[in-house]
Amino acid sequence: MNGGLTPFADGVWVDEAPVRFLRMHLRATMTVLRLGDGTLLLHSPVAMAPERRTAVEALGRVAHLYAPNLFHHLRIGDWAAAFPSAKLHAPPGLARKRPDLRIDRVHHAAPEPAFDGIIEEHRIDGCRLEETALFHSPSRTLVVADLVHNIGRPEHRWTEVYTRTMGFYDRVALSRAIRRTAFPDKAAARRSIDALLSVPFERLIVGHGAPLVTGGKEALTGAYAWLRP
Repeated sequence: MNGGLTPFADGVWVDEAPVRFLRMHLRATMTVLRLGDGTLLLHSPVAMAPERRTAVEALGRVAHLYAPNLFHHLRIGDWAAAFPSAKLHAPPGLARKRPDLRIDRVHHAAPEPAFDGIIEEHRIDGCRLEETALFHSPSRTLVVADLVHNIGRPEHRWTEVYTRTMGFYDRVALSRAIRRTAFPDKAAARRSIDALLSVPFERLIVGHGAPLVTGGKEALTGAYAWLRP
């Protein structure tokens, strides 16, 4: 995936943009999901380039903007300004980090009628990231942000060194740094991961790295083996 809005499954598109974090050269993924009424949900929006906005608008009306956790929100304000009628969904703690955002719905505060029968929200308890994963049931696609990475073999030297050190070089895995710092309640997190693995997904879209067309459940299972007693 080299950038540009790309069909991934029926009613699912992905795009990506460069991002820098801890001096690493990564790419961040935005996912577009079609809802039952034909409108669109943008999950973890990346920078709004004119051609990106045009490509999204060609698919339909943007009705929902989704910040999946406390980190994947940096560009969502630009999309909210461009689509003021779109409902912005965010984790509970984001209002403190982004007082500039008009947050219309906090994750899990109440069901979202537009998601009924199409999108399932799965909260990851016991995690400081406050992440919620989305299951797009028509395509059997699970969409996550920082729950797991799949960045492959980065060519940038420091990114290679860091990912090897942190255990997510060339594998579907979670950084050891996130494991150590982001899960104060491992028992609660384990229950959430087990519940998520009971969802009938096959495809997996991650916030950083290549999506998986098949084998998504097996990959996520392996990535969280460390969380078992």
